[in-house]
Amino acid sequence: MKQNEFLATVMPFKDKLYRMAKRLLVSKEEAEDATQEVLLKLWNKSDKMGNYKSVEAFAMTMTKNFCLDRLKSKQAGNLKLVHSNYEDGQHNLQRSVEQADSVSWVEKIMEELPEQQKMVLQLRDVEDYDFEEIEEMLGMKATAVRVTLSRARKAVREKLIQKHSYGIG
Repeated sequence: MKQNEFLATVMPFKDKLYRMAKRLLVSKEEAEDATQEVLLKLWNKSDKMGNYKSVEAFAMTMTKNFCLDRLKSKQAGNLKLVHSNYEDGQHNLQRSVEQADSVSWVEKIMEELPEQQKMVLQLRDVEDYDFEEIEEMLGMKATAVRVTLSRARKAVREKLIQKHSYGIG
């Protein structure tokens, strides 16, 4: 596979790889490194890409596995926790602050979820993958994906309700 063919294949989902890595690793720098590493591995396997039913699903699986390995490694203790600043371009400062606070809370809550729930929620609700694609990427049965997603959404909803009801986290 030539470079331009490779780029045409992987560029449409490159940002999804980054977002998955960022969700798992938290740090922007670590997520960028992970994405770059996965893209390099894909390039090294570019001659075999025709063998995969979905290159995107394969790449997302590689990203997930790379990030989980990274978290398990000795270097995981050195990962930085970096919170992103969100800008939505709103002129209403109060509304902007409230929205940023809500996004921040959802991210914090998602970080506290078990790994499987975090990944399923990220893939379905953030990346908008179909259930079948998630099943393939994570090696889960359809029922398990739906149950995990339901539990993750319920946990996020309950924590948000608790935060908004009591004003504490």
